[in-house]
Amino acid sequence: MAEAVANGRSESPVAAFLSPAITETKIARITRMASDPNPKIRESAALSYHAPLEVYEALAKDSNEGVRTCLARNAQAPCDVLRTLSQDPSETVRAFVAVNYSVPEDAMERLREDSSPTVQKLVAWKASLKEEAELVLA
Repeated sequence: MAEAVANGRSESPVAAFLSPAITETKIARITRMASDPNPKIRESAALSYHAPLEVYEALAKDSNEGVRTCLARNAQAPCDVLRTLSQDPSETVRAFVAVNYSVPEDAMERLREDSSPTVQKLVAWKASLKEEAELVLA
């Protein structure tokens, strides 16, 4: 890569760090990982940005809190999945949903009224960040 830059080719140095293309094989591997008996493997699937919708939906109902927490952290998780997770019995899962920037507004409204003071504080903190950003942009 350094040679390409030194030789004046238009190849960007950043291109050397890009992820490989998403293939059907990779998606199939993520799907298999999502049903692995080991919750750490399922957590890895939950963090994937390229899982099919049905995988995200299944992981949102996983019996393991760590798996659901990883999914709640995933910025690529679909809105309906984040809505489901906003009602999760785990305070930790709901807290991660609260700070996920992809969560839909109706789920944020629900979390604003959450029974957990921690979740409520995270919702307020996230709202304050938005307000600060709007002031900076104004």
